[in-house]
Amino acid sequence: MWFFLAALLGLYFLRRWYRERQTVENLTEKYVFITGCDSGFGNLLARQLDLKGMRVLAGCLTQKGAEELEKATSDRLKTTILDVTSTESVAAAAEWVKGCVGDKGLWGLVNNAGIAMPVAPNEWLTKQDFKKIINVNLLGVIDVTLHMVPMVRRARGRVVNMSSVLGRLALFGGGYCPAKFGVEAFTDSLRRELQDFGVQVSIIEPSGFTTCIFNKVEESFQNVWSQVSSDIKESYGQLYFEKYCSIFQGVLKGFKPNLYMVTDCIEHALLSCYPRTRYSVGWDTKLFYIPVSYLPTSVADYVLSSFIPKPAQAI
Repeated sequence: MWFFLAALLGLYFLRRWYRERQTVENLTEKYVFITGCDSGFGNLLARQLDLKGMRVLAGCLTQKGAEELEKATSDRLKTTILDVTSTESVAAAAEWVKGCVGDKGLWGLVNNAGIAMPVAPNEWLTKQDFKKIINVNLLGVIDVTLHMVPMVRRARGRVVNMSSVLGRLALFGGGYCPAKFGVEAFTDSLRRELQDFGVQVSIIEPSGFTTCIFNKVEESFQNVWSQVSSDIKESYGQLYFEKYCSIFQGVLKGFKPNLYMVTDCIEHALLSCYPRTRYSVGWDTKLFYIPVSYLPTSVADYVLSSFIPKPAQAI
C-alpha cells in the first residue's frame, strides 16, 4: 500500500519535472515588456532575457536608468521611459510597444515595477503614505495590464505579476501588504478570464528577504518615527521603536539577497511550455510564511506577535 502510494507520488514529481523543462521555441522572435527596469529584478531580468536572445522592451522610470541598461545589453533590447502611476505615460508606452511588436503581438508582460516604503505601524502613517505605494504596486499593475493585454492575447502569450508572500500574510503596516493582497486578487481574476484565449498568467511571491524589503525597513521606521506626534511617541515608547529596529538589525546580519532566485522564476514563467500559476520564492516562504498563513487566525496572530515588542501603554 505505502509502496504503491510512494510510486504514484514519485511518478507525479517525475512528470512535473519533465514538463517544466519543456521550453517554448523561436525565442529570438518573441517580445517581452518589463516594467521597473532601472534597477533590481527588472534590470537583472532584462539582461537575463537579452542573453537568451529575446527581444526585450524595457520600461525605465529615468533616462539615466534606460541609458545604463542599453549600454549593458545588445542592440535587441530597447527602452522607453515609463511612470506606471501616470495613465498618459502608460498609454504612450503601450503605443510604443505596439509599434515594436507589430502583428506578432506581445509574448510576455512582466509587471515588476514597485516600491516598498514607507513601512511602519499603520497609526504612524498618513493616507498619502498608503496611496504612494498602492498607486505603484497595485494601480500601476492594473493600468499597464489593461493597456497591454490586447497585444498579449494576439500572441497567446504570458502575463507575470510581481506580488509577495506578504500578499498572503501581512507582517507590518503601510501600503505594501494591502497592495500585494490586491495584486493577488487581480491576478487570480485575470488568469481565469484569459485562459480561454490561450494566455498564461503567473504570479511571483518572493519573501521580504528575497525582495530586499527588510534591508530598508529600519531606515523607514526611523524616518517615520521622527515625524509622528508626541501622543504616538508616548503611547508606543522609545523602547518599542528601538526594539523594533534591533529585530531587523539581527535578522539582516550577514544576509545577502539572491536576486536570481526571483528572476529565474520569472524566466521560467515566460519560457516554459507549462508555467506554474504561482511561484513561491525562498525557503522562508515555503517553510514559514505560507504554512503560517493557513493557520487559524488566533494561532497565526500569536506566532507573529511573538516577534513584535510591546508598546509602552500596552494592557
